[in-house]
This record gives sequence, structure tokens and C-alpha cells, in this order.
Amino acid sequence: MVERLVVIGASAGGFSALQTIFSGLGTDFDFPILVCKHLGIGDEKGLVDVLASRTGTTVMLSQDKLPMYNGCIYMAPGNYHLQVESRDTISLSIDERICHSRPAVDVLFESAADVFKDQVTAVVLTGANSDGAAGVEAIKNSGGKVVVQSLDSAEVKIMPKAAIETGCVDEILDLEDIAAYLRRS
Repeated sequence: MVERLVVIGASAGGFSALQTIFSGLGTDFDFPILVCKHLGIGDEKGLVDVLASRTGTTVMLSQDKLPMYNGCIYMAPGNYHLQVESRDTISLSIDERICHSRPAVDVLFESAADVFKDQVTAVVLTGANSDGAAGVEAIKNSGGKVVVQSLDSAEVKIMPKAAIETGCVDEILDLEDIAAYLRRS
């Protein structure tokens, strides 16, 4: 059973940010990572392949009822919400769009908070809408931790700014410092 989970939300500018974080994590981290990045249908396969090849990490496209394993990164597919179903399993849904997005960061974060409570860390990266802000509140209310990319290091500041404005953020870090934080938390 998975003991600890990291969830990451990103939008515009997120590809480069994810590369930086995954490269900094190395290949021996002891938790699964679920990623919701706003993207179009069909764009996710290229993203998964490039991230896996450039970081040396196991990166895979999420599927419904897929088991989670430590040391693996699971990306939300285009047009599906990625959710935490249990401490071992993820699921997908085609529920309505949130903040004009499917996949939506809020859906991922809220489901992670429900299942993992204080054993989840949420990371909000660069992006062009407020998706993730409600999810940040859910993570914090469940006892989890919230890390947000600094506005100075974010390519697009709207998403991290919305998260910061919730007042539920534990750390605001430059992009290059997020991987080290995740490894030691």
C-alpha cells in the first residue's frame, strides 16, 4: 500500500517545469507522483515519452483502475480527470470540466486529499488559470502540505498566484528547489 503521495498541477509553461523537477528527483524516490497538466487530446503521449527519455524516470500515461507504485510518475490523459481512488489505485472520469479544463488540477488534488489526508503533498506550477486553488484548500484542510512555484520562476503566474492567494501554502519555492523539497519531506 502506498504510504505517501505527491500530486502536481501545471498548465502553460508546465512541460519545462516538470522536466526540471523530474530531473532533480533522480530515479530512486519512494513515492508515486500523479500529474495533471492541461493539454489537448493526443498531446499526452509525446509529453510522456519526452519526460521519460530526458529524466530517466518511469513516466506513464494514466489508465482507469491502474495501480500506483512508488518511484513512478502518472500523467493525466487529455480529456480525462485523474483521481485517486484508493491508497493503491487511480481512476479516470469524464465528469464536467473545472476551470474550463479536463483534466483539472482541482479534481486530482481534492481526491488525493480525501484518500491520503496528511500524507499528500501538492505542488502547483506555472499556469494560466486558477485551477488548483480549490484543491490546495482541500489538501491543506486534510492536513497535507502545499508547495507552490515562486512567481519569479513561473513562466505564467496566474495559477501559482491563485494558489498563494488561498493562504493555504506551506512553501513558495523557486522551480529548481522543488525536487529537493519533495525528496526530504
